[in-house]
Amino acid sequence: MDLSNRTVLIVGGTSGIGRELARRFAAAGSTVAVGGRGPQALSELAGEGFGTFRVDVTDGASVASARDAVLARYPGLDTVVTMSGVMLVEDLRDPAHFEAAQTTIDTNLVGTIRVIDAFTPHLLRRGAGTFITVTSGIAFLPFPPMPGYAASKAAVHAYSEALRAQLDGTGVGVVELVPPAVATAGQEKVNPHALPLDDFATEVMHLLSAEPTPHEILVKGVLMHRWAERDGTYDDLVAQRSQALAMLPGREG
Repeated sequence: MDLSNRTVLIVGGTSGIGRELARRFAAAGSTVAVGGRGPQALSELAGEGFGTFRVDVTDGASVASARDAVLARYPGLDTVVTMSGVMLVEDLRDPAHFEAAQTTIDTNLVGTIRVIDAFTPHLLRRGAGTFITVTSGIAFLPFPPMPGYAASKAAVHAYSEALRAQLDGTGVGVVELVPPAVATAGQEKVNPHALPLDDFATEVMHLLSAEPTPHEILVKGVLMHRWAERDGTYDDLVAQRSQALAMLPGREG
């Protein structure tokens, strides 16, 4: 992927990984727009020179409105990155967890589908372009305190595979970005192994610029998650990660 002349929309790019990737694409020479919900973050990004658009991926009308505004300003849009996501702890012994599960799936999975559906006709008309979906190492190696998150990201992986197959021959590619734990949003406080954001973004941009661009962007820090089943480490790693269930109420033992 030539990163020097793309026109990129990053939905959910107002913080963390998305915000850093917006800066990296811009630094490489691409034109970058960012969509998100937070007015302050959008204002800050506009001050940095990014195009900014208010969008709530859980609302189909909001996604459609944002799409129309983006394409009016950037008719040459060729790259759509779907970053929006939430990570919520759920106690599956308590039926009250359902609300968190519903929010997670509506944002992470259905929100991704809404964004892809909104821009697929445009990219197909162009006959060239790229969707970049975002999953997680947790899609391949579940983190038991966050079952809805794991399920939603596994679903986005499967959806990305199907989308790639269906768009084959159209000129529109599908790239799946698979982050490990990255030191953003306080991750570094709870996970000392979280990858520094700068290191992660540098490796991602290097992999994206490869020819051909890999179907999955796998930084070194996520390989143990992605290939756990193949490598025979899956059961042991899930057992280790299950120790984190102690964070749930009444699960100290």
